[in-house]
Amino acid sequence: MPVRLVRMLNIEGIPHAFELALIQGLMILALAIPITVFPLRAFELLGDTQQVSVLFTAVGIMGLGGALALPYMLARMGRYRLIMLGFASVLVSALLFPMSSGLAFFLAVVLYTWGFFAADIIINMVIIERVGRRSFVRFEAVRMAVLGLAFALGPWAGVQLSSLVGLWAPFAVMALMALSTGAWILWRRYVTPSTRTVRGHSNPLRFIPRFTRQPRLRLAYVLALVRSAWWSVFFIYTPIYCVNNGFTDADAGLIISVGSLFVMLAPLWGRLGASLGMRRYLIIGYLATAIVSVAATLLAVLPDVVIGLILAACLCASWIDAVGNAPFVRAVHPHERAEMMSLYTTYREFGRIVPQSVFAIVLLVLPLSTVFAWVGLGMAAGAWYARYIPKRY
Repeated sequence: MPVRLVRMLNIEGIPHAFELALIQGLMILALAIPITVFPLRAFELLGDTQQVSVLFTAVGIMGLGGALALPYMLARMGRYRLIMLGFASVLVSALLFPMSSGLAFFLAVVLYTWGFFAADIIINMVIIERVGRRSFVRFEAVRMAVLGLAFALGPWAGVQLSSLVGLWAPFAVMALMALSTGAWILWRRYVTPSTRTVRGHSNPLRFIPRFTRQPRLRLAYVLALVRSAWWSVFFIYTPIYCVNNGFTDADAGLIISVGSLFVMLAPLWGRLGASLGMRRYLIIGYLATAIVSVAATLLAVLPDVVIGLILAACLCASWIDAVGNAPFVRAVHPHERAEMMSLYTTYREFGRIVPQSVFAIVLLVLPLSTVFAWVGLGMAAGAWYARYIPKRY
């Protein structure tokens, strides 16, 4: 990799940093291809946003159970078999998605969620083993930029493929990219059949008391949870809001892609915010995202303005994503990384379950646009909790 590019990306002294970011980026592109098709397809099958909330809440609960089972499976299967099983689940989900059945759709989303979760946690373990704790903030900015590009291309491409080729097309491309990610990982031997299987400590519930007794891990989890909840609401409810207010499916996919594109600014935000320290940096990001999100609900009678504000909120949220999972990596003890990682990454499922469980009730009496105010309040809570980040971070 050219030295000038390494310096520009600020990843000097981090071996394989760009390649690892690209591997995870390819996997996230596979995940993102159908991400706008999901809520639109669910809305088409169910015909009601409240029912969509119930569906994705159920998926989140199933996904959480699968996430908690991963350490047990990892201890008995090893990384190689587990990541292969994850990608196999993605392939099966690609076959189920185009079927005109609510049950098939539900099973497909569950397999999709678990499959990518399993692959992602193995890739994250590979990354954490190869990137030092003090270098992780620099690496995280580059990783988030690559993931931002994946999320920018994926939703738009998925809707275009579905509209121009057929409902099966985005899922076929998703499967192809998932297979390519697996092939890349095996070719580079980041995961091999001979990778040592971890024995013992396979029940993640045993580590919950130790996790909760560590204030910095609790803080990292809460900050990740509210950030994940915000993006979950953006990906699921923004396309439905667009279609309900006269926008086309293609418009919805483009809006999701543009909103995700801002995450590519993560390296720039990281450089601009380096002098602030992590605490002030995150307080600014969470608070700005909260204010703009609430404003989107207050101006709900003007759909074009709401879309503009949602995109502005994405810009603010991308500021937060430049830090990403760095609070967790700085807080966790090296000898507990594998076990604590399995618990920490459940923030994604809880980030889906919590808002959608709330909205399954809220949307019975309030309009769809109120979801942005609710997650805005969550981001305000994130700004409050960010005050407790240690000054030395």
